[in-house]
Amino acid sequence: MSTAVIVGAGGVSLIAGAFSFMAVFAYLSARFDYPRILDGSASEVLPRLIEGGPPLRRAWAIYSVLPLLLIPGAVGCAAALPASPALAMLATAMACVAALAMCLGLMRWPSMHWALAQAHMGIEDDSDMALEALFRGFNLYLGTYVGEFLGEVCLAAFFALIGAGMLAEPRFPAWIGWAGMAFGGLFVVGALRHVTGRVQPVADVNNGLLPVWMIVLGLSLLLF
Repeated sequence: MSTAVIVGAGGVSLIAGAFSFMAVFAYLSARFDYPRILDGSASEVLPRLIEGGPPLRRAWAIYSVLPLLLIPGAVGCAAALPASPALAMLATAMACVAALAMCLGLMRWPSMHWALAQAHMGIEDDSDMALEALFRGFNLYLGTYVGEFLGEVCLAAFFALIGAGMLAEPRFPAWIGWAGMAFGGLFVVGALRHVTGRVQPVADVNNGLLPVWMIVLGLSLLLF
């Protein structure tokens, strides 16, 4: 397979991932009050999950595999950086870790949380401590630490490394490289929102900028 085909496929993957992300995010926001509902307790969230039924579960399943589109996107980006092979290899590794971490974090919803929601249907006392502990434990480990912190830090590293590599390639405008490095820095700051709530506004901005930057990055692979 030629380098041009790999680069083009990477660009298409990034753009497709961005539009798919926006579509499913909008659906979950409308049907499940996502992401605000992430702060709710088991007694608040699990009944809402069951009420959404199979369509909501399918939406979460689709959402959980969308990060995998980062992998061909990263390979395409790496192929477009012949002047920086080591940097491109490291960026690809970061994208793979980010994709896996985010997949694991999101997959708890159509699997573990769905099973908890079914179990919750048979509990009359909403104060069941064991179920609440499991729910919060899954959210803390798979959601906060793996999906959000590890996934976002590795994704930030991918964007920053690709941006640095683009600065060494005459085919790419310098602003794309600098913007990629800046956006990577923003993502690191946003990933610290569980350490200090002061950076939550940065994380909110990142949610809106992520699909935009993926589209810009994808188009840069296709056009330059």
